[in-house]
Parts: sequence; C-alpha cells; structure tokens
Amino acid sequence: MDHLSFAITSDGSKTLFNEEVGEHYHSRHGALQESKHVFLNTGMRYFLEKNGLEKVKILEVGFGTGLNFLITADFCSENNIQLDYTGIEAYPLKPEMIVDTGYEDYISHDLWDSFITQYEEAQKSSVQIGKLCTLKIATEKMLDFNAKEPFDVVYFDAFAAVHQPEMWNQESLKHISKFIKPGGVFVTYAITGDLKRTMKSLGFTIEKAPGAAGKREMLRAIKM
Repeated sequence: MDHLSFAITSDGSKTLFNEEVGEHYHSRHGALQESKHVFLNTGMRYFLEKNGLEKVKILEVGFGTGLNFLITADFCSENNIQLDYTGIEAYPLKPEMIVDTGYEDYISHDLWDSFITQYEEAQKSSVQIGKLCTLKIATEKMLDFNAKEPFDVVYFDAFAAVHQPEMWNQESLKHISKFIKPGGVFVTYAITGDLKRTMKSLGFTIEKAPGAAGKREMLRAIKM
C-alpha cells in the first residue's frame, strides 16, 4: 500500500492520504472531531435519543481506518448500549497500518486490544468486541453488499463525489438505502443539491445539520 501515507490533522489526530484517489480518509480539519460530530453525535446519538433506545444496528460505508467504529463502540461501552456494527470496506487496511493510526489514545485500552486482536477475523465473520459490541467488516464493493436485516443508522463515509462519483449516484444510494429501516438515519459529512434531491426521491426527509470544522453544513436524512 505504497499509495497510502499518514498526515496529522488540525486536532492532532492522524488520517491517511490515498494518492490513487487523491483524498484523505478524514477531514484535514480534524479526523477525530469530524468522526465524533458527523457520525457519533449527529448520527447514532441523534437516533438513540430520538427513539429512546439502548441498542443500535449500524452500517458504515467506507470502514477505512476504523475510527468511526472505534469512537462509536467506545461510547456504547461507556453508556451500556448494545451495538451491532457492520462496515463495508472493499480494500481493508493491513493491521499494522491500523496500529499506526494511534487511535488507541482515544478509546479504552480493553476495547482497542479487542479490536486489534480480532480485526482480521472480523473480515471473515462477526466478532465480539468488548461485552456489548459486535463487528463485521464486509470486504466487498458497496453494490455487492447484501444484508438480511435492516439497519438503524447508516454512516456514509465514502470518498467525496469529486473523486468517487460512482459512490454517490442514484444507483448506489438506492442500493444502500434499502438496508435502512423506516425511521432510520442516513448521515454523511457532505451536502449537495444532487444528494438532497436523490435522498428525497428515495423516500427520505432531509435535514441540514451544522457541519464539522471546515464545513458549514452536512446532511442527515430520515427514512419515512
């Protein structure tokens, strides 16, 4: 993976730069703050608080470095929330690169050790991470993904449309939307006119939420 290199973002947390795609895995304004703001707070916590639940089933498009999963699992472990997490990642990173992210500094040591130990096994089958979390990493392209049961929340963390337009077109969004249950939440760091129109056409109500650092707004969509 010579096309990948680490970069330090504005909040001190690391991200990866993919030379082939021409983009960073996380915001250069702060990888950690973006994950917490966009996905943990505006996505999962919003869903749980709105529905008064203590369990959640999440699908992530673009598992990448695992940061979104780690901060979500850490929050769930600390707050006694049962988490069932599936990440789609066609090109999973090597374990040593995951270790080099330094994300162990942001979560409990036990959770980190459990994740690192079972990271490769999670690419084959669902594994238990800590007492309350399960993780499965689907090593396939998004359009090849299938699931028998719907999800409560989708973290859509694909590379930006300017670099990967095929991830944001009608076909791709329609495919991933069918795995969201009624009342479920689709959340992403981006917001464009095309994205809003597509999600509306797929039966979602659209909310403009404040964006993470460096972005004025982001999209949260609720399936009707």
